[in-house]
Amino acid sequence: MYTLSSILVLFVFWLLLSGNFTAFLIAAGAGSAIGVVLLARRMEVVDHEGHPIHLSWRLVTYWPWLFKEIAKSAWGVTKIILNPRLPISPTLVRVPTSQKSTVGVVTYANCITLTPGTISVEVKEGEILVHALTRESADGLLEGEMDRRVTRFEGRR
Repeated sequence: MYTLSSILVLFVFWLLLSGNFTAFLIAAGAGSAIGVVLLARRMEVVDHEGHPIHLSWRLVTYWPWLFKEIAKSAWGVTKIILNPRLPISPTLVRVPTSQKSTVGVVTYANCITLTPGTISVEVKEGEILVHALTRESADGLLEGEMDRRVTRFEGRR
């Protein structure tokens, strides 16, 4: 299942980037997708973590929430930058993680970094060291809403 879905995803990506639909390019795209996936299988990287298709349907609710959080944070950082007093309070905070898989922890760390004003510095077992532009940003992470959303996205309650 992972092999077929990987081939399909790579082939569709090829077609979207190509924009040309001649027989030769379609055949080359299909051949390239099959070759890459066969090589990846030989390297044993085609699995539930390398290609997490089981998470696909959850993206429908997760991405809109993440985009909203990114927009809110971007607005907050913009207000800080435009303020003549530059009211920052750089903070390092250790944020606990409740995710059970590597994909879940990496997703959480990436979501923190995608949100303006925060960046994941270090990921350890059970926690992420985060640099936040303000103490309020750090407190927002400690409240755990993003952690809960990522855990739900991962498939755990």
